[in-house]
Amino acid sequence: MNTRQDEIAVVGAGLAGCLLACYLARRGHSVTLYERRPDPRVGTPERGRSINLALSERGLDALRRIGLDEQVMADALPMRGRMVHPVVGEPDFQSYSAEGDRAINSISRGALNNALLDAAAKLPQVRVAFDHRLVGLDPATAQMTFETPQGTVTANATVVLGADGAGSAVRGQLLEHGLLTESVDFLDYGYKELTIPPLGGDFALDPGALHIWPRGTSMMIALPNPDRSFTCTLFWPNHGTASFSSLGSKAAIERYFAQHYPDLPPLAPNLVDDYQHNPVGVLGTVRCDPWQFDGRVGLLGDAAHAIVPFYGQGANCAFEDVVELDTCLDECGDDWAAALPLYQQRRQDNAEAIAQMALANFVEMRDKVASPVYQTRKKVEHALERALPGRYVSQYELVSFTTVPYAQVRRRVRRQYQVLGAVAAGAAAVLAGAVLALGRRRRG
Repeated sequence: MNTRQDEIAVVGAGLAGCLLACYLARRGHSVTLYERRPDPRVGTPERGRSINLALSERGLDALRRIGLDEQVMADALPMRGRMVHPVVGEPDFQSYSAEGDRAINSISRGALNNALLDAAAKLPQVRVAFDHRLVGLDPATAQMTFETPQGTVTANATVVLGADGAGSAVRGQLLEHGLLTESVDFLDYGYKELTIPPLGGDFALDPGALHIWPRGTSMMIALPNPDRSFTCTLFWPNHGTASFSSLGSKAAIERYFAQHYPDLPPLAPNLVDDYQHNPVGVLGTVRCDPWQFDGRVGLLGDAAHAIVPFYGQGANCAFEDVVELDTCLDECGDDWAAALPLYQQRRQDNAEAIAQMALANFVEMRDKVASPVYQTRKKVEHALERALPGRYVSQYELVSFTTVPYAQVRRRVRRQYQVLGAVAAGAAAVLAGAVLALGRRRRG
């Protein structure tokens, strides 16, 4: 193991930053983890900003490599499928896997962040500096300027790594210096959180499923928590007649939910208060290029490639970034000038692939999961998986239950659909020929 004591600055003590600090410390690097917020382990969490995570194999693989998976999974709740709630009728359970034995895991973003922050802070090579908001960065020298409660301070590092989220200050500094291009594509949708508390001391809904209320142009989901509550997230348009901007009064909110989500009001006594006081978050896709400058400044996770949350892969993808960067450092002998471009080369196509799949999955979740055609297609997929184990695997299973690179998943799924299309066309031709031959015999 390389034991050089380079001073590495990681900006952002969120999920990706804390995991990255753990990986770099394991390599023998001295790491300073800078965070603009106060210590999130003390004080009150920001209201309505949790968005529970669906931790799946990619994220678990990253945690497993540094021995944190069992600790994190102690508070996780496995979800083996979707429970689709129609406006009228009983909910319908749709398994994520052919055998019904695989699950994604509901976990609190805050709890996971705190666990990773604890793990990083315990390492002797890691120093954590809270209340440090990056306001300046000289990419040529890696000198940083921070605003703190004590005033402006500067710091130096050999390498600066931005893991500071979709609104990355590190990316902003590179943009300001003309060192990268950036595009941010916002959806005309936002999100707002609601809560379903425990009912009689137990879960009010099945805790073994991700609950979804598809409503055509909008939807709501609910994920279980260890305290037997559910965190619900509305994904609604920002404008229009059925949007966040169209509901204001208590009566209007109650009337709308009674009509469109009739099973929710009896389970959510604080529905109106949550709706009126929890903020509306933004949803969008961030792309930039390059992800690094001169082997001295780099970006990873949402700072490099934020995606919408509809495949549950944001954190999982960011954790894969950390694993890939660690692999590149291995291969390059900790030469950052070689490792950072190699890391981007290997991850950029994969980040774009999951960004596109996440956008497509939004349409699937809000529009299609309740349709008979979709349900039939999923049954056919599961039948093919059982009949052709390892040879036919659905896109969802490849994304959620393997570490096959996202770009490879897209290519493989396209090939599978092409084969299925050819088989279906062949079967249709054979059937048509048989019908035609039968007609001829009858006429003869």
